[in-house]
Amino acid sequence: MSGDQLNQDLTQPDDGTLQLLKGGASILVSGIVAGLLLVTLLGGFTATGAHTNGGWLALIVALMCIPFGGLLLTLGVAKWFRNRRIARTR
Repeated sequence: MSGDQLNQDLTQPDDGTLQLLKGGASILVSGIVAGLLLVTLLGGFTATGAHTNGGWLALIVALMCIPFGGLLLTLGVAKWFRNRRIARTR
């Protein structure tokens, strides 16, 4: 067995965990930023919705990005813990 093959066997394969963590975190942060902008700069919102057109756009972005980014981030964290457990048992 060559040295490169031995190193590849000892490391975890690229299974998409890092991409899930980065993507989930960035989508979640963008949703939180959109929500903060809605509340602070774009007129806020009431029970009937946002007050401005930009506020509506920020509300839609926040309501889409926060749950989806949270789910992606949760999946990435779960895969990261699984990879740690597998690497520890080797």
